[in-house]
Amino acid sequence: MRVVFFQRKRRPNGNYSIESIFDRLRKNLPKDVEAVVAVSKYESNGIFKRVYNILEAAHRQRLGDVYHVTGDIHFLTYLLKKDKTILTIHDLGILAARSGIRRLLIKYFWFILPVKKAAAVSVISQSTKEELLKVVNCRPNKVFLIPISISERFVPSKKEFNHIRPVLLQIGSAPNKNLRRLIEAIKEIPCKLEIVGQLSGQIIQQLKEFKIEYENFINLSEDELIERYNNCDIVTFVSIYEGFGMPILEANAVGRPLITGNILSMPEIAGEAACLVDPFDVDSISEGMIKIITDEKYRNDLIEKGFENIRRFNPDDIIIKYLSLYKKIAQ
Repeated sequence: MRVVFFQRKRRPNGNYSIESIFDRLRKNLPKDVEAVVAVSKYESNGIFKRVYNILEAAHRQRLGDVYHVTGDIHFLTYLLKKDKTILTIHDLGILAARSGIRRLLIKYFWFILPVKKAAAVSVISQSTKEELLKVVNCRPNKVFLIPISISERFVPSKKEFNHIRPVLLQIGSAPNKNLRRLIEAIKEIPCKLEIVGQLSGQIIQQLKEFKIEYENFINLSEDELIERYNNCDIVTFVSIYEGFGMPILEANAVGRPLITGNILSMPEIAGEAACLVDPFDVDSISEGMIKIITDEKYRNDLIEKGFENIRRFNPDDIIIKYLSLYKKIAQ
């Protein structure tokens, strides 16, 4: 069986989490499954470039028996053979951030039509599945919940907790990562904030206004990212929107206490292995942070539950689920 993985063209300074997910999947596929990677010629930007990518995908479908559109380029399904096509939807964030006619257009061309043109849809969390079924009219059993796993290189790393001036690691700087509320929440807490992701001028100004010690990192390699996890005391991830939340599992795997939001996919993925707070409430974030810093037993319980939680996302189980789906579509 030959599976064609359709992937987006990477943007400079873009987020490569989707690509890394399926890179790991392909490396562990059995020998009787041949993987073909088909990367779009153009970035997903503008009508003409997207039309070219759609036509290119239609031409490339001759390369395989199953076509897997891996996410963020849902429109590639338009001209693929429906009975051989799987579409992965990671989240509906692009829809949540729009309103009016633009929201209606994105709803149809980014979700309704691509789902209609696919034989099966995979989603990475129950939260995403529930969101999707509110937007598209399709059979629930057409949507398969297949979570994701993180790199096996995230392993336990012991570190003495700095309760006097802990290092907080924030992964991501996009608007949904809720940096403004996080910064306000820690303004009275002695700490150093490390932020992975490009910072806007407004965020930098806020950091200076509240006199928060911070360090910014961009374009990190996997080695460099793991080093940041190993060096931190707490991982902060109080997002207001997530389809999954890989930093939750990365923090669990390394053995760092985590604070995250109590909405959407975050409590589903974190289970009991995180301090859950209201991401829209600055006081809730601040209180959660203080509890982690001051309560050693609570902090250690979070770490131990993190090691248990990560077992729920065994990469072997995830591969089995995708193999089952590939075989079902191929037949």
